[in-house]
Amino acid sequence: MEVSNSAAGKQAGPPGLEQTGPPGLEQTGPPGLEQTGPPGLEQTSSRQREGGEPPEGRLKLFNKVLERSLKKFIEEASFQRFAKTFHPFYKRNPGVMENIHKQFIADLQRTIQEDISRLVEEGELQCKLDELDKLEKAAKNNKEPAWRPSGVPEEDLCSFVMPYYLKQEAYLKQELKKIQAENAALAQRVQAGREAIASTELRIAMAVDEWKESVKESQKMASSLHPADTPYDDDDDDYM
Repeated sequence: MEVSNSAAGKQAGPPGLEQTGPPGLEQTGPPGLEQTGPPGLEQTSSRQREGGEPPEGRLKLFNKVLERSLKKFIEEASFQRFAKTFHPFYKRNPGVMENIHKQFIADLQRTIQEDISRLVEEGELQCKLDELDKLEKAAKNNKEPAWRPSGVPEEDLCSFVMPYYLKQEAYLKQELKKIQAENAALAQRVQAGREAIASTELRIAMAVDEWKESVKESQKMASSLHPADTPYDDDDDDYM
């Protein structure tokens, strides 16, 4: 009786789920999961090994991290949990549910790998890792002492930020000189335009005065020739 009670206590899932899954699912990941890195990354890593690169490169480490992460993620979608979630369907036809789970895992794994491959390609991860390797080699070849923090955050931040601010200040001063030169040139053009307008107004005023004088002279000549017909009043300037 004690054995039966202990056996009943060990049964954690719904009826029919005493076995955590069909044979072959003891490892919760589907077959082929051990190579979970994107195909493009594996090919690049193999090319690096053929070219004499160190076997434990950044790309291989990245692939291992992806492999472990994807494996743990797939393990969370075990058949036991899948069957427990869809228990009514599992009771009706366990074989169909097993096939559905296998197809689901395969599609999920393929989709994740394709997304990772696309992100790696769009982000140019290989180029970034190569640049990081070059920086590391350059740092090793540099004989100068490496920078170390002084222990005072204000001084460290100032030493890091000040060169950037000084560079920006020099750039802004240069741009300010350009703008000031442009403003000076524009001011000269405006002043020249104003002087041209004033000269034109003066010439127009002089031309109007000359025209008025010529009109008066012509009126005087006309009045002298015909004094009775064309009386002329010297104070009458309304003719203008």
